[in-house]
Amino acid sequence: MVFSSQTFIFLFLPGVLAIYGMAPVRWRNLVLFVASCLFYSWGAPKFLFVLLVSSAVDYMLGHRINAQCRSASNKRKLLALGIVLNVGLLLYFKYANFFVEQVNSSLAIMGSAPIKWTSVVLPIGISFFTFQKISYLIDVYRGTASPAPSYLSYALYVAMFPQLIAGPIIRYHDVARQLVSRIHSMEKMYSGICRFCLGLGKKVLIANSLGEVADTIFALPHSGIPIEVAWLGALCYSFQIYYDFSGYSDMAIGLGRMFGFEFLENFNQPYRAKNFTEFWQRWHISLSNWMREYLYIPLGGNQKGAIRMFVNLWIVFLLSGFWHGASWNFIAWGAFHGFFLTLDKISSHWKRMTLPPPLAMSVTFILLMLSWVLFRSENLSDAWYFIQRMFMLSSLGTALPEGAAGTIINALQLTMLLAGICFSFMPIPSSWAVLTTGQWRTQSNANIIGMGATSLVVLVVAVSMLSTSTFNPFIYFRF
Repeated sequence: MVFSSQTFIFLFLPGVLAIYGMAPVRWRNLVLFVASCLFYSWGAPKFLFVLLVSSAVDYMLGHRINAQCRSASNKRKLLALGIVLNVGLLLYFKYANFFVEQVNSSLAIMGSAPIKWTSVVLPIGISFFTFQKISYLIDVYRGTASPAPSYLSYALYVAMFPQLIAGPIIRYHDVARQLVSRIHSMEKMYSGICRFCLGLGKKVLIANSLGEVADTIFALPHSGIPIEVAWLGALCYSFQIYYDFSGYSDMAIGLGRMFGFEFLENFNQPYRAKNFTEFWQRWHISLSNWMREYLYIPLGGNQKGAIRMFVNLWIVFLLSGFWHGASWNFIAWGAFHGFFLTLDKISSHWKRMTLPPPLAMSVTFILLMLSWVLFRSENLSDAWYFIQRMFMLSSLGTALPEGAAGTIINALQLTMLLAGICFSFMPIPSSWAVLTTGQWRTQSNANIIGMGATSLVVLVVAVSMLSTSTFNPFIYFRF
């Protein structure tokens, strides 16, 4: 089940909200936990057992780590055990197929028989909830958070359906108190509903429309992609993935508010970034924060000299690429970002070039488009051929297959592309930004009513589109 489905919007969510609202306060965590289990079971019932049992192990380890407060050695061993177990599950489910494929490719070159292997099915959301589980163990180990007061409290943190399958990645210390006690109010409910509707609009109206164009172009034979069509494909995918993922994050944040939770923001107009460092301060902020706090800084960060800093940076982004998917193109995507982040660090690269902000923003965006080609392509070979067509570096033909030209982009899709560009690059009015974060008390009644009316219109249009279209993918669903 995904948020952008009529089943979720009209059946699951209203039903859960009704039961949650009627339940006594002491039972609300249980209601939300049961609903979360049902939500996860909808798409992957056989993996619910893995999620719940591994969470039970984490819960027990957390309390054991806390009990060993006077023995640093024992604490480290228990922490290491917890990390190994969680990373081990991730490696098996997400990367076992990839590793076996690489081994079999090597065996084939040597003329040996391949390893017999049955492909492993990927549990939904494992990349996200694994990071959250590790966050809990490290927070308890460091003393930045106390162990969860009950298994229910911890399991709800891991399995809470608003952020279970695709984030944002919630660090335990950010929500530990909210799991025990949180504020419910009409203000939170109203802002949560508005935020959900706006996120749904991003996903359904913009991301889905541009996704159809991107899929059409990336599916064309490389010999039939003219330069302008190649750039259109890269452009559409760049905005598809942004509005798909940021729309989902908006919906998750809105849902969290409906149940009294406040999740940290995950996107802040990333395409307005003037370099890659700024981009990662604006894009998938929860992943950036997690990588910095639990990987980059423990590796030494920038405190052990320039060479060590660059090594740490590359480790983080190669792992970030591999975290996104078990394929060489994702590793190349991570290396691409690591390279330009390194350039940012060396002599303040962009400032040394003295590029005006609009030009720096444009150059950064073009480079990001190239990185998204790596991300979108099935493999490195496809990515390379596509980039060749973008810069006319190959001698391939430029004729589209007969009849394909008129099906690349229609008027609605072009309108959504222009809207996506405007919303990505123009500054957000301060009053709108305040409203989307749920801080309503400083706003006039007109602004609050306007936000509600806008959200209602977006909801109606988005639902209408859902009812007339079968195209409703979610890019990060497979991560």
